[in-house]
Amino acid sequence: MAQVEIVDEKTIRIKASLEDAVAMVRTAARHIDENASEIVTIYEKMPEFQYTHFCFYAYDSARLFERMLGVDPKAYTSFSLDAPDAFFHALYGGMAGLYEEARERLSWINVTRGM
Repeated sequence: MAQVEIVDEKTIRIKASLEDAVAMVRTAARHIDENASEIVTIYEKMPEFQYTHFCFYAYDSARLFERMLGVDPKAYTSFSLDAPDAFFHALYGGMAGLYEEARERLSWINVTRGM
């Protein structure tokens, strides 16, 4: 699990590892219907951030990230993420593997909701 350091009432520092990315991918894979939108968003938008500068909050794609943390970063006004490039590349690779199925399920979910 990622390490979360509470600096003060407004600031946290997060340190994530390759294992955290693997855990996020596994969680996404076990619950594709629930995470389909995030899987698609992460896969499609991560390249725009050169992968390693991806911001989970730029496109409302932070639920998997927040589950990994066990704390809500939005409760703080400032947070930083320290993660090796391998974290981002593994996360992207995992989302790439789930992408087609997530898109299909997202389309099906939207059809059944009448969207």
